[in-house]
Amino acid sequence: MRGALVHRVSALPDGPLVVTWLAAEAPRLPLGRVRLHWEPASLTGWNVTAHLGLATTEVHLASWPAAPDDWPHLVRPTLHEVLGLCAALTVATAALDLSNRLAQV
Repeated sequence: MRGALVHRVSALPDGPLVVTWLAAEAPRLPLGRVRLHWEPASLTGWNVTAHLGLATTEVHLASWPAAPDDWPHLVRPTLHEVLGLCAALTVATAALDLSNRLAQV
């Protein structure tokens, strides 16, 4: 497995992270999608990383080294904010594209 693709992040502090597993041969992340990867830390907890899909590449979004066992509660606020920003940028881009097309008519 390559990690988990985040589909939805609850706005509630104890809300769920909805994910699906990504196979090792999975293609590059689509624009605005987040992939989580976690593995046991050397002494205690989990090393958690998040990557964000951009238009032409994937970027390292965040790391939580030696996160406690309840690490989903730790990463949820960051993921919620980033996915919200990506959704807002998608809507703004679509509106700008539509505006430009209408201006050419």
